[in-house]
This record gives sequence, C-alpha cells and structure tokens, in this order.
Amino acid sequence: MPDRAPQPVDRQLPTDEARELISLVRDIAQREIAPEAAEQEDAGHFPREVFTLLSRSGLLGLPYDVEYGGGDQPYEVYLQVLEELAAARLTVGLGVSVHSLSCHALAGYGTKQQQVEHLPAMLGGGLLGAYCLSEPSSGSDAASLRTRAVRDGDDWVIDGTKAWITHGGIADFYTVMARTGEEGPRGITAFLVPGDAPGLSAAPPERKMGMKGSPTAQVHFDGVRVSDERRIGEEGQGFAIALSALDSGRLGIAACAIGLAQAALDEAVAYATGRQQFGRPISDFQGLRFMLADMATQIEAGRALYLAAARLRDAGRPFAKQAAMAKLHCTDTAMKATIDAVQVLGGYGYTADFPVERYLREAKVLQIVEGTNQIQRMVIARHLAGPEARRTD
Repeated sequence: MPDRAPQPVDRQLPTDEARELISLVRDIAQREIAPEAAEQEDAGHFPREVFTLLSRSGLLGLPYDVEYGGGDQPYEVYLQVLEELAAARLTVGLGVSVHSLSCHALAGYGTKQQQVEHLPAMLGGGLLGAYCLSEPSSGSDAASLRTRAVRDGDDWVIDGTKAWITHGGIADFYTVMARTGEEGPRGITAFLVPGDAPGLSAAPPERKMGMKGSPTAQVHFDGVRVSDERRIGEEGQGFAIALSALDSGRLGIAACAIGLAQAALDEAVAYATGRQQFGRPISDFQGLRFMLADMATQIEAGRALYLAAARLRDAGRPFAKQAAMAKLHCTDTAMKATIDAVQVLGGYGYTADFPVERYLREAKVLQIVEGTNQIQRMVIARHLAGPEARRTD
C-alpha cells in the first residue's frame, strides 16, 4: 500500500506567534514523540525525557503568566497544542493536561509569595505535577473525600489515600485536596505537597487496558507534614478550587480526545486509500466513504465545541456548561472514531501491527477521567433545569 501522510489540521489561530508555536509542537511530535510511541506504550515506558524537552521548550506552562515562566497563551491556543501532542501520543498530551491541572490551584488562588517561590519551577523548571482529588471510596462524589489534614502548630499533617492519580509515584509535586473541617464540600482545603515529602508513597501502578506508559497509582499520605505556607487559598476553599480546576481540565481532556480521534481518522484514510480490493481502493466504496465522512464531521464538530468553550474562558465568561459539553462530545467522538478506524482496517485493525487497536484501548479512559460522561450529563442538565430535587426519604 502507498504511504499516504496525514495532512496537518487547518487551524484557526489568533496570532503569528501561535502559528509558530503549533509548528514547533508538530516538529517535536514528529521527531521526538510519534516514532517511539507504539514501542514505549507496549513496554509501559513513561517518556520523562519528552516532558523535560517540553519544559525546556516552554510547553508545560502555556496558559499561565509569563512572569512566572508561563507562556501567556490563551486557552484556545494551549488546547490546540494539547491536541497535536495527543495525536502523536496520548500519554504525552494527557500528561501535559494533568500537569497544567496540577498548577491551576497555585496559579489561580496562591498568594503572590507562593507564586514567586514555586511557580517558576513548576511551569518551566522541569518539574512534573499530579492532581490528587479522587479516593478509593470517592470518585464522582468527590466532596465525600476522607483524606484528612490536621493542624499542628504552623504545620499540617496529612493522612489518607488518593486513587487514580496520573503521575502517581513519579510526580515532583502534588496538588492535594484534604479534609480540614466539617463533612461535605465546605470542609476541604488545598495543599501543595512536595513529591519527596517524608511519609508520601505510591502503590504499584494500576494495570490498565491502555495508556500503559502513563503511570496511574494510589498515593498514600502517612503523617505527611507540610507547612501552612503550602496551604493554597483559604481553609475550606479547596472544593471550590478543585471544581474550578476541573472545568479547565475537562477542556484539556476534550482536546486530547480530538487529537486521538484525528490520529485514528488519519490512519483510516491512509489505509483505505491504499488498500485494494476488487481491483480498486476500498475508499471507493460508498459504505466506507460514509464512515470516513462521519468520523471527520464529528471530529470537526468536537474541535469547534472545545474551542468555543475555550474562547468563553479566555473572555472571562462562564464556561462550565460548555466545558462539560465539550468533554462529553469529544470523548464520545474519540470512542466512536477509534472503533470505526478498527473496522476500516478490518483484521489488520485488530492487530498491534497498526496503531488503531491502541487508539481504541486508549480512547475508553477519556470517557471516565475528569468526571465520567454520565457526570457531564448531570452537569449540563443542572445548567438547563436547575439542581436535582433533594430526596426526603
């Protein structure tokens, strides 16, 4: 079959600087990420060297203030960078999104002194972050978390276990939500915990269907002591900080999902235009052409949806509903596009000789992380019809 290289996505970018940035990202993706992706995922290798390169290239702090080492890029640009990275390897795109999520609390709610002291290393100093909200018994119901921080003089002592933590065990810092007061959302506070803090440890990484190169693990806090100077925001503000971060994080997942879906479409088109059956390319057959057309349409719709939400965010307008819509649509699109890509390739699509079987295994987790798609539907419905009535029984 002839080698048909995918055409770059025709992007609408606001500045020449943004166009140059996307060009840089594509170059790094093609040279440093994509060639090793399949082999490294199969081996379960986390590409820390790639994240070091991204940090040196100024790509780990794009949406944050240049004063602290960020890139001062609008979210509509940052998300398109994520899409390009995820198309090359989801482990990298999702890892950058999680790192950005872990910086959100300090960048948005930290004091000036905290930001000056910590953000430059977090955004451009080669560090890698993790975000600790979920627990073994509190996933979707995050407000019921049990990890507790108890005041001890000028310090806090943290005990508990966090679950499903991307970069768990390898992160240099953890943004941790812990209970400091009453039950429910008002009793939660945010902390910035060093990755080498005494008493902090990680369980062996989870054995997952896909994204084997991205470590996901439980993180244990056994008397971890942090100073009050590492408390982010006010006591009891942690849950509001967490929700604020998740609104932005959902857009990151949406962009990664579209990147993965685009990679699947590119592979399907390349195969279909090169594979001959009955004396002509299988892309000549109407049933398959319609599959490709539907894939492309849903991907473009998803891209437009996440960019519309990003532009609301950039304008300082509410975007939570649109973020939930984008996360829902884009991740469902990734699931459908990867299933269809396997179908286009037929038996070959079911083998590890082609990347679409890996794309399919990776797509599933995107419907789960940063709030399951059932939770996204609940969020959207609340914006439309108000909160659910409380049960009285």
